[in-house]
Amino acid sequence: MRLKKLRLLRCSLVAPALAVAIGTLAAAQTPALAATALAQYDQPKYPPGFTHFDYADHDAPANGTLIFQNYNQFTSYDSLNPFLVRGTAAPDIQNLMFDTLMQRSWDELASEYPLIADNVEVAPDQASATFHINPAARFSNGDPITAADVKYSFDTLTSPQASPLFNAQFSVIKRAVVVDRQTIRFEFRRAERDAPLIAGDLPVFSPKWARRADGTTIPFDQLSNVPPIASGAYLIDGRKNDKQIAYRRNPDYWAANLPTRRGMYRFEHITFKLYVDLYTQLEAFKAGDDDIHVEYSATQWARKYVGKNFRNGMLRKGDFADGPAQMQGMLFNLRKPMFEDVRVRHALSLAFDYDWMNRMMFYGQYVRLHSYFEQSPFQATGTPGDKELQLLAPYRASLPSAVFGPMLEQPGTLPPDSLRGNLREARDLLAQAGWHYRDGALRNAQDEPMTIEILDDQPGMDRVILPYTQALATLGINAHLREIDSALYQKRLDNFEYDMTTWLYSPVTIPGAELERRFGTAAASQVGSENYPGVRSKAVDALVAAVQAANTLDDLEAATRALDRVLMNEYYLVPEYYAPNARIAYKTTFAYPKTIPVTYGAEDWTIDYWYRKPASAQPTPAAQASAH
Repeated sequence: MRLKKLRLLRCSLVAPALAVAIGTLAAAQTPALAATALAQYDQPKYPPGFTHFDYADHDAPANGTLIFQNYNQFTSYDSLNPFLVRGTAAPDIQNLMFDTLMQRSWDELASEYPLIADNVEVAPDQASATFHINPAARFSNGDPITAADVKYSFDTLTSPQASPLFNAQFSVIKRAVVVDRQTIRFEFRRAERDAPLIAGDLPVFSPKWARRADGTTIPFDQLSNVPPIASGAYLIDGRKNDKQIAYRRNPDYWAANLPTRRGMYRFEHITFKLYVDLYTQLEAFKAGDDDIHVEYSATQWARKYVGKNFRNGMLRKGDFADGPAQMQGMLFNLRKPMFEDVRVRHALSLAFDYDWMNRMMFYGQYVRLHSYFEQSPFQATGTPGDKELQLLAPYRASLPSAVFGPMLEQPGTLPPDSLRGNLREARDLLAQAGWHYRDGALRNAQDEPMTIEILDDQPGMDRVILPYTQALATLGINAHLREIDSALYQKRLDNFEYDMTTWLYSPVTIPGAELERRFGTAAASQVGSENYPGVRSKAVDALVAAVQAANTLDDLEAATRALDRVLMNEYYLVPEYYAPNARIAYKTTFAYPKTIPVTYGAEDWTIDYWYRKPASAQPTPAAQASAH
């Protein structure tokens, strides 16, 4: 029925690079902005003197307003600090109010260009990277951004006061050292090729944000309702309640004409309205109350985008080509004893009838997932190559034999296959694992019935989960859906209090450090980590390390493909589906750049790069009516 929205940190949409190449960029505006770009393998795409990214309309109008709906799955917010583990941050506040040292491009595997930093030097041994802060860089209160501010940001984000996600993201950095007022050096724990780019992803904020008028300091983990001293393009314009927030573009934003910002942030005002349910969201958009709506439901897209404002031309639907697919599925919590045996997880995966759902509910709009790196060069296919086998061989005894054969195909139910046949295979696997049907239930050797709670927080997912629970009931498994509000859901997720839940891993252009956060043994026991299945595997740890240590693209592809084989054949989740296109409906008074980025989130793209057409280019009511 519905794809889950991205929940992860926005910067994780583009993964850290695994190699670094230095290329000097000429200043776009003045010689003072001479800069250095970081890129993986070879040279950055954009040459010295580039003026804007290809996917940005550099001369697009920079006025007007945008009224957006729920940026993510949350229906309210209670924090203005996006770096805490507690509370729910205001919609898109990290993107709009906090700049990073450098800016990722959205049309390369992994490259960074100048933003707060205008120069970076990577040590020959790759043990450190030194960034020079642009002397023009300013916080929203007018203070210059200094190396001390960057160090404060790093030290804070890697402390226990911030969410552990940030500590994990920057774990390769051992320390930040202030060289002088405008220069900071990041020293790395190990000489990894992605480390300089990870440092470039650091968001920067002012120590004065936590300072009271009397000079005392608010502990960072209690700093939730004080408007940030921004380093980014926007300021908070108003807060009506916990369901609405308005931002205004800072007229003094110092970076507006940098090559990495030209054509970006074209709205003077951005307002987010948080609706309590998906039905109300859509109806508000159809009534013209909101400007842009990103749709994640195949049924809604096929049937509900109709009405007066679509007929008169005020609203329009658009399908936009998307990049690498996210891995979405119902993951198992391996901390629960009933999921420890891979045969159990395999059996439960066989009960998911994707073909029926795509035919009956999805209007054929989705594609089944077969990889954690779907639609990318890192997806495993066929049988393992020589380099993959070399990486996998030391762990042969601990891995399913299928890892070393042809890449796993997801079970289908189209003739000659059937759900009944899949369930028979599942029954046999469960019996091998010690689960047998007795007294009306599937029971283990201790006579305990298998009972599974599937946790979720999004209305609409019930149409996917309930048919699955019915298939499980055929096996004698008592599986039930529990739908809770987003705040409680996130709390239970952070503390690993669930049996199964639907989750997605946001797509990346280059796999890297995020794999350690998602699948590393160390993260499995860390509250608030991204290792939601609780993966603890020496083979996975070794392959993740091989990914991060890869020196060539060929080595990287071999390591990620080997990892893909292990993850898929260990059945850490039940793979679901993905939409090959982003589904965006919008008012025809809005426009978007002709060039679509290679990798993007639909919400990010519309907020960051779309714009309102000038009045002379907007269709008149008469023209709209005649067109329909």
